[in-house]
Amino acid sequence: MFFQETTPDTSGYMIAGFVITFLILAVFVASIYIRNRNLKQDMDLLAELEQPAASEEKPKRKSPKPVTKKNRKK
Repeated sequence: MFFQETTPDTSGYMIAGFVITFLILAVFVASIYIRNRNLKQDMDLLAELEQPAASEEKPKRKSPKPVTKKNRKK
């Protein structure tokens, strides 16, 4: 009598567990991808900042005009 009951159908719970597991794995993989992309961007930025700014020229200063009697302030 006791062993005549059928086994309960829990396949819905199994499918739900697999769906939740795959969703968590997808979020984890996406997180690793985004972190890797951000790391590469940071490394490129640091490498760019490390290089001397060869293309930038120092601003040229105007040479001061010689002071003559006409240009001298009183």
